[in-house]
Amino acid sequence: MNQNNSYKKFLFFVLTVFVTGKQFGQEVPSSQENIPYLITFGMNSDHSWGDDDFSQTVFFSIPKSQTAPVYLRIYDPETGGELDEVNQGWDTKMKYSVYGGKDAYSDKDARNVNPIGNYKSGILIESRIFGSETVTDQKWITMGPFNPTQGELVPELDSYVIKVIIDGMKGNDGNIYKLFLSSKNGENVAVEGANAFAFEYSVRLQMIANSIAHIYPFADNLVTSFNIRCFDFDDDGQVKLYSSVKNGHLVKTSNNNEWSISKHPIKEEEKNKCLDLQIVKKGDFRNDIVFYITNEYDVPVPFYAAPLGGVPRYKYKIKVKSTVKEK
Repeated sequence: MNQNNSYKKFLFFVLTVFVTGKQFGQEVPSSQENIPYLITFGMNSDHSWGDDDFSQTVFFSIPKSQTAPVYLRIYDPETGGELDEVNQGWDTKMKYSVYGGKDAYSDKDARNVNPIGNYKSGILIESRIFGSETVTDQKWITMGPFNPTQGELVPELDSYVIKVIIDGMKGNDGNIYKLFLSSKNGENVAVEGANAFAFEYSVRLQMIANSIAHIYPFADNLVTSFNIRCFDFDDDGQVKLYSSVKNGHLVKTSNNNEWSISKHPIKEEEKNKCLDLQIVKKGDFRNDIVFYITNEYDVPVPFYAAPLGGVPRYKYKIKVKSTVKEK
């Protein structure tokens, strides 16, 4: 299968759902995901703490109709506060970089799940480095303004796309944070028609037993299967896959510092929609994990902060038995 043709058809179907739906959430992670924070560790950390590569990439698509500037807002950007995870003293720096221009999104390395090759493709628009200063602890800061046209124009999406890369630099501590694409400088106001997505998530789960987190992967019209990979799950519950035709298919999970993989066929009824990967937590302890999904060609599948077309619901089939009347 030609991956370029697959990519173009994927973009077409995303656009079809995108323009006919309601405004999508632009906080990452979103309230619909019920995931409190992203987490990225310093590059000198041990992977067993819950981060496989010490880097996170998030994309934002901005409609061509948006002519006013947009802003990237970051909650708790430093590593050294109450929410962050210390490892023998604070010594970690985080770099937040915003990229736009040609190939910022369309370069295949940009959509890879590993920070290798040309994953920093495009033009660097702005970057900031945060250490262990407490002035930004549990506070929102703003980067920008950005002209939407500074993003890469993706005609199939009728949108400009900007890329945000968060890299753990020196140190071994864990940085807890959230992102928000805003139309305002000093507050979180969604950009109408914009969207947020990623191809890999490194996240902190709720520290509440039986809480359910959600990840919403998109199945395009060509995909035939999902290969779901999970890192460092620590035997902390169950993961189940839901859709209109899947009612909680069990997903294989991993132990400490290990990867798991499980394959799940995709049916016609599930194509051009988001599925619902539910993470049912067992314990009330802290747990940082990584998830990503590829299709049958090992091409990464995007997760949406808010599911395209809404949260998928299983459609129960009602069986009707016919009865024969006695004469």
